[in-house]
Formats: sequence, C-alpha cells, structure tokens
Amino acid sequence: MILNKDFIEFIYEAAHIQRWNDHIRPQGFTELDKQAHKMLIMYVLARYEEEQGAQLDWQVLIEGGIFEFLHRIVLTDIKPPIFHELMRVSGEKLNAWVFSELKRKIPDFDAAFLTRMHRYFEEETYLLEKKVLRAAHYLATEWEFRIVYHMNQGIYGIEQTKISIANEIKEHKDLLGVQKIIAGEEPQKFVDLVGQLRFQKRWAQSPRVPETSVMGHMIIVAILGYFCALRLGACQQRAINDFLCGLLHDLPEVLTRDIVSPVKRSVKGLDELIKEIEKRQIAEKILPLLPLNWHQEILYFSENEFCDRIIKEGNVYICDTPEEIGEFYNENKFCAIDGSVLKGCDNLAAFVEAWLSRTHGINSRHVNDGEKALREKYHNVSIAGIPFGEIYAKFKE
Repeated sequence: MILNKDFIEFIYEAAHIQRWNDHIRPQGFTELDKQAHKMLIMYVLARYEEEQGAQLDWQVLIEGGIFEFLHRIVLTDIKPPIFHELMRVSGEKLNAWVFSELKRKIPDFDAAFLTRMHRYFEEETYLLEKKVLRAAHYLATEWEFRIVYHMNQGIYGIEQTKISIANEIKEHKDLLGVQKIIAGEEPQKFVDLVGQLRFQKRWAQSPRVPETSVMGHMIIVAILGYFCALRLGACQQRAINDFLCGLLHDLPEVLTRDIVSPVKRSVKGLDELIKEIEKRQIAEKILPLLPLNWHQEILYFSENEFCDRIIKEGNVYICDTPEEIGEFYNENKFCAIDGSVLKGCDNLAAFVEAWLSRTHGINSRHVNDGEKALREKYHNVSIAGIPFGEIYAKFKE
C-alpha cells in the first residue's frame, strides 16, 4: 500500500471536501486543511503533556491522526451532531463499512496498517493519545468557527453550535495546552499564526482543481514521508521525525509566503539569502510563541528540512548520502531525519497537484510545465530505496 497511486489520490479527496458548507465561509475551509491544522495543534498539546510528566506514544499520535483522517474522508461531510449520533448508536457497523470502503478504493491497502487502524477504533486503548487528538480536533474546529461565527450571526442554530463546541473543549480543560490556548496565551497565537497557512494557495499564479493550500501540502508531505519511513524499516523515532519534519517543513512560509523555486534559482545566492531571512523570521516571530525548551526541536524540524541529518553527542550532523542513515544510524538515539526522501515527497506532492488539475480539465502553462519537469526529473529515480520513478510512472501522461 505504501505510496501507491490509489492511496495518494484518495488522501487528496480531502481537498475537495468543503467544511461548513451550509454556512457563509471564506476559502481555506477544506477537510485537508482542517486535518493539517489539527495535527499541528496536536503537536503543541502533546508537548505540553510531556512537560507535565505524561508518557505519550508519538507513533500512536501520528497514526491515530492518519486513521481519523482516512475515516473522515470516507464519511465526507456528515454534520457533527449526526456523525456523533451515528457513531454512538452504530459505531461498530459504521467502522466496518469504512474499512470495507478503504479496501475497495485502495485495493492493496497495507494489511498491517489496516489491522492497527481496526485496533485503534475498536479497542479501549491509548486513552491519553486519543484524548489529545480529540482536543486538537475540537480546537481546530473552534478556530474555524470563530471566523464562521462573525459571518453568520443571526442565522438559526449558530448560537447552539457555539455552545456545543465550547462544551466539547471544556471536556478537555485538564490538558495544560488546552488551558493555555483557550486563555489566549502564546500557544493560541502560534495556532492562529500557523492557521494563516490555510489561506496561502499553492501554485498561486495558476488556476487548479482542487485548489490546495500550503497547510494542506504540509500534511500530505508528512503522511507520504511517514509511509516512506515505514517502507524503509525506520526505527520508531526516525519515522516520527520524518512525519513531524514533513508537517513543519513549510512553517517559515507563514512569514515569507510561498517563494516559488524558479524565483529562488533566478539569482545566484538568492536561495541562501531567503534561508537566512526565514531563519531570522522564525527566531523573531515564531519561537517566542512556544516554550524555550522546544526551540531547538522546532529548528531541527524546520531548518535544512531536506538534508539527511542525525543528532550525535548533542550536535546535528548532515549525512553525505541518503543511504547513510539506513546503514549506520537507524536507531532511536540518533534522532534521524530522511531529508532527501522528504524532498522526494515534497516534489511528488507538487507533481500530483499538477496532475490532478490536468485530469480535471484545468490546464495552464505553469501546471503543465511543472508536471512535465518533475516527471522528467524523477524518471527511474530511487532515493534511499524508495522507487519514486515507479510511483510517477503510475500517473499516466
């Protein structure tokens, strides 16, 4: 199942699913963006819980988020009260239908991954991890609702929705991160700031279907990177890091916006200058919104995002080849990140964005040139054992 065409197309369906589609709303409220925002909030909540001494399984947090994401794509846009009632009355049958739909839409769905998904939804396990994910879900919903509310005041039912969301969040007030966010402290400002990535469109110079944002792109790269890590037999920390690096790799763009590659390459040294500006902007505007002892971790994930790197004796080392990590550093203690593989995932996501638009009948010079260039770049290419060329070949010209 890992990284096949059916799966990649399936997760992009979330870019078509409009949220709050019975309300007046701005652009940027797709299920894809909501899930990305949720996982960024999850990171904040989980780190605060660890500071309180909680023992969290980050692989469960990541896979649980992916499981819930896939579950939601299958069930599309069922209104929350109806969804919760259906799950309360017929949750087992509904889950069984979701699993059957996943196997139908993705015929070679990985059996081990599907088994873990069954266990996640059907067993009373990982209670704290599930609570963190639920809290992140409701906080992401509340972030959207604050915008929707101002556009829909006076519409029947809006006040009841407001009360319902507030009550759901109150149930999670024992989590320190939730307390800080609803109190409007610095973490709330971080959630607000990264939320702006939902409104920054990819391929801004070209019409596309579906439109995708920088935020949505980030979770796509994170998921692809995580599945690549599983395929490579990565140790647990390496797989976790590949997901989190994918999730945070475009974080600087909330401050600089999306500077397209042709612009970066147009003047010698410009790319390096942009990196320096991004580094300074992160230090001045993003890191102060998060606890000091998180700063090095955030920088490790967001700087040199496409370099293969490890931590050894407290220092960051850049590897010479993508294969080096698998050969020598595939242990939790090295905190490795497969930057070259993530770059492959980043380009694959851009390629699929262009390919999907063309298959929907929306063509432009930028999209067509981008698809062609990336297809040629990755022809017969493998990175650290991931056959990117074979994946590209599945998307027919």
